[in-house]
Amino acid sequence: MKLARPQWLMFSGWIIPLLYASVALAVGLAFPRLEHRFLPACVSTMSAASAMAICSSISSGMIALTGIVFSLVFVMTQFSATAYSPRLVLWVARDPVMSHSLGVFSATFLYSLAMLAWVDRGGSGTVPLISSWMTVAWLVGSVGMFVALIQRIGLLQVNRMLIFTGDQGRRAIVELYPPVGSASVGPKAAAAHGLPVTQTLTHLGRPQAIQAIHVEALVELATSSGAVIEVLSAVGDTVVEPTPLARICGARRPLDERAVRAAIQLGDERTFEQDPKYAFRLLVDIAIKALSPAINDPTTAVQALDQIEDLLLRLGQRRLNVGECRDEHGALRLVVPFPAWDDFLLLALDEIRSCGASSVQVMRRMNALIENLIDLLPPERHAALRHWEKRLAGTVERTFADAEEKHDASVADRQGLGIGHEDPAAVRDLDG
Repeated sequence: MKLARPQWLMFSGWIIPLLYASVALAVGLAFPRLEHRFLPACVSTMSAASAMAICSSISSGMIALTGIVFSLVFVMTQFSATAYSPRLVLWVARDPVMSHSLGVFSATFLYSLAMLAWVDRGGSGTVPLISSWMTVAWLVGSVGMFVALIQRIGLLQVNRMLIFTGDQGRRAIVELYPPVGSASVGPKAAAAHGLPVTQTLTHLGRPQAIQAIHVEALVELATSSGAVIEVLSAVGDTVVEPTPLARICGARRPLDERAVRAAIQLGDERTFEQDPKYAFRLLVDIAIKALSPAINDPTTAVQALDQIEDLLLRLGQRRLNVGECRDEHGALRLVVPFPAWDDFLLLALDEIRSCGASSVQVMRRMNALIENLIDLLPPERHAALRHWEKRLAGTVERTFADAEEKHDASVADRQGLGIGHEDPAAVRDLDG
């Protein structure tokens, strides 16, 4: 299990534009002054009146463009929240392209204003050459960021939104779970080693979600005192006061509680970093919202199942019991709760099965999903998949009264309503 990447998305929305604005203002105030002092002969052939008109147009147009563009972005983001999931749209709104675009637009505005002060400085009728071309460079950069921003808005299309969410889950799976063939560890829980509990840490303050667990820091703390740290809540859990966060067992001396708390990263929202279940959660949210009577869009649910199948396929080929972490000498130092294969299947399939029970398209796609996972995953994953195969058959049996409808809904079809592949045994069971 790897260390989570630094979480700074919540601050990037204002830090990045502020940095751009600060740099543009500093350069706009200092560079023309230096050019005027050390390169007095380096002047543009452009007339002062033309330069002033261009800089004025750029500054006034840029601030208007900034307001219009970002008003449209916010409206589209809010509109998309009703179609997908409010939790997912927050990640789109925090995309770095949004922050960099706002920063470049603001910097172009500020630099153009600063440049105006050096056009016809002291009635000289001259225009600084390098500084004037820097204004053009800022303008070109703004055009580039505008194009990138338009492309990013395209992410709000349903298929691209599903792919984006699936990509986050795939990244988390690769970082968290080693391949099935890698070395495993023994039974978890420090209690199995007969170690006494020496400290218990509880959450203090308002409800927050566990975003990441900094494994290396906790292992180092546990090794320093010969302890085993049990993290009692999983990544993605919301903890409230006084929910137990961690239990220290067998420590020779008390651990620094502040250091332990700092290694368990809390925040107001779940993140993708160490939480592949969050990607499943968002994909399922999109699917069940599409299946609601108000929207009634089973095709979107089928597209969500495409991404869910891929994530389950990748998970099924990896070792999921990664909750034990050992030091360099092989001694157990950290125990972290992680979801099992059954937990992932329940999250990925149950709500879609329930909400899409009356949709032939969704049932056929789910049958194809289970069939494909059974064909491709190792035998140790088959028992849970066979259980879900029976649950889907039971759902079809209860939902559809007509024998022909039952037959249609029981066919495995990767498109939902495309090319079906019948399971002869399932057909015989329904006929019986």
